[in-house]
Amino acid sequence: MYIVPIAWLYVALMMALAEATNTTGTILGGILTFVLYGLLPVTLVVYIMGTPARRRAIKAREQAELAAAQTTISSLQPDADGQTTTDTVTPVRKEP
Repeated sequence: MYIVPIAWLYVALMMALAEATNTTGTILGGILTFVLYGLLPVTLVVYIMGTPARRRAIKAREQAELAAAQTTISSLQPDADGQTTTDTVTPVRKEP
């Protein structure tokens, strides 16, 4: 997945080096070439390519939270005797 962005950064780096080492080029021009032709577009593309994975992670987290909430609710339902299976009141000890 990352081979294309790595290759693009390599090409942008070579363009920046050519700009910086040219007789009429400057180091600032090389830096700007690398940032504007390399880093910004690659960052944007990688962010967009990662959107489906982020959505899947959010959905999985929401499903896990929903399952945990349903488990908690089902454990508080009364059993056949009409008693809840968990104690919802925490016992408090008194100091002597």
